[in-house]
Amino acid sequence: MSSTDQILPSGDKLKKTLCWISEMLKDHPEKSRQQIISEAEVRFDLSPKECDFIDRKLRDNASQCD
Repeated sequence: MSSTDQILPSGDKLKKTLCWISEMLKDHPEKSRQQIISEAEVRFDLSPKECDFIDRKLRDNASQCD
């Protein structure tokens, strides 16, 4: 089993998702934030509640990728 197949705690999953979305927003300016969040929903198996949280975080420009 690879490291990407491991179940991540919710906080780690959300941090990875926020970082992925931030990178996608930079790399694909032609896509809207909502399009990218929809892709992340499928890619990271997010709940609607998690998607709402991520959308609010991005609107507040609070994502940090270290």
